[in-house]
Amino acid sequence: MILYRPVGLKELELIAQADFKAFPPRLPEQPIFYPVLNFEYAEQIARDWNTKSNSFAGFVTKFEVEDDYGHKFDVHVVGSRIHQELWVPAEELAEFNRHIIGSISVVAAYYGENFKGDIDPKNNLPKSLKTAKL
Repeated sequence: MILYRPVGLKELELIAQADFKAFPPRLPEQPIFYPVLNFEYAEQIARDWNTKSNSFAGFVTKFEVEDDYGHKFDVHVVGSRIHQELWVPAEELAEFNRHIIGSISVVAAYYGENFKGDIDPKNNLPKSLKTAKL
């Protein structure tokens, strides 16, 4: 199962620290981890939301999870038909990470007008992110 996850810069840095093999634990106020089922929805969040807050940068990650495991989670439609998410309880994220096949890759990067930092022209990622895979 191919999934996408829109993330901000801090979450991307934590993914990089995990060698692009796992998503970081959820914060106490975040009871659900929600990967999305299509690039368009992930892009919408990364571009239209993440670039307007915090680090003013948004990224779309792409990864694969074992089909049998991924299908145990219900698909939730949270808007139009492209707004499809899996809802993974935060306490199951470590197990979810164990079912990721290969690496998490960054497939798109977006920057808001208030972004501060240098962007590497080779991979369109912040230079501060040393081990990024695009």
